[in-house]
Amino acid sequence: MSSAVSVPRVPFAWGQAAAITAVAWLIFFALRQIPSGSDLNHMDFRVDNRGAGAIEFCDPLNPQFIPVVAMRSPVAMSVRTEAPPVAGREVRAVVSLRTANGKVIAPPDLLVTHTRRLHLLLIDPTLGDYQHLHPEPGTVPGEWNFRFTPRGGGTYRVFADFTPAATARGLYANDDLVVSGPPFAAPRPGSSVEQDGLRFTLAISPRLARAGQPLDLEFTVVRTEGGPVALEKVMDAYAHLVAFDPERSGFAHLHPVEPPAGAISDPARVNLRFKLTVPRAGTFTIWAQLNVAGREEFVPFRLEVAE
Repeated sequence: MSSAVSVPRVPFAWGQAAAITAVAWLIFFALRQIPSGSDLNHMDFRVDNRGAGAIEFCDPLNPQFIPVVAMRSPVAMSVRTEAPPVAGREVRAVVSLRTANGKVIAPPDLLVTHTRRLHLLLIDPTLGDYQHLHPEPGTVPGEWNFRFTPRGGGTYRVFADFTPAATARGLYANDDLVVSGPPFAAPRPGSSVEQDGLRFTLAISPRLARAGQPLDLEFTVVRTEGGPVALEKVMDAYAHLVAFDPERSGFAHLHPVEPPAGAISDPARVNLRFKLTVPRAGTFTIWAQLNVAGREEFVPFRLEVAE
C-alpha cells in the first residue's frame, strides 16, 4: 500500500515580487548617480548625422577620410587668441569646448587617447604648415590653452579630436583662425623627402590610387649616410600619418598596422605599413609625424587619387 505526500500550494506573492523589482530599480538608479568624474552623459553628445554617416576614427583595418566639416558635431568649439595672430610669431590661444546644450567639457569629461585627452590638428590654406598640438586645461572649466607659431598667413583650420568619457567614442569639431601675413611658400611635396640627414619615402599600392579603393601605404625611413634611425614612439605609435584634402573639409588619421608593439625589426631601415580609403578623387597631402632620437619630425607627401 502506497501513500502520497501532498505539498501545500503557496500563493504567489505579487506584492513581494513588486517590492523586489522596486528595490532593484532603486539600486540601478543609485549606481547611475555615483560620481564618475564627469557631469556629462551620453545624451549630451547625441547628434543627428543622417546622410553624413558615422566613421570610426582609429580602426587600423579600415581607416577612412572623415568629413569633419560636413558632419554636424554635438560639440561647439571656438578658438580665441590673446593678440591678433601674425605669421612667424608665437600665438597664445584658448580653445573652448561645450556641448550643444551649453555644458562645458572639462578634463574629467574626456578619456586619455594616444597619451592625451585633447588633440588639435592645425593646417594652413596651402597644406604646407601642419602642427599637432596638445592643449592643457585652463583655469576656467571648458577652456584649454595652447601655443603655436604659424609659418604663414591665411585662415588656419583647427580640428579637435577627443573621446568623451560618457560615450567612449571618438568625436571631432573644428574652428578657423585668421593669421595675418603672406601665405607660406611651401615646396610641393612628392613621394620622397630628404631632411635632417634622413630620407623619408611613401610608397602606395596599387600605384594608381582610385577613389573608394583601399590603399596600402608603406612608409620608409633611412639615414642618408647609413646607420640606425633611432626611431622612438610618439603618442604610443612609431609614426602617425594624417591626410588632408585641398578644401580641408576633414582628415584621415592613420596608425601603423604593424608592428603592434615592441622594437623596430631593422633600425637601419624602418618600414611601417598603413591602410587608407579616400572617398573621392583629388590631390591630397599626407603628413607623417614621428620622433627620431628625441626630435619630432613632420614630413609631407603628395597623394594623387583618380576617379
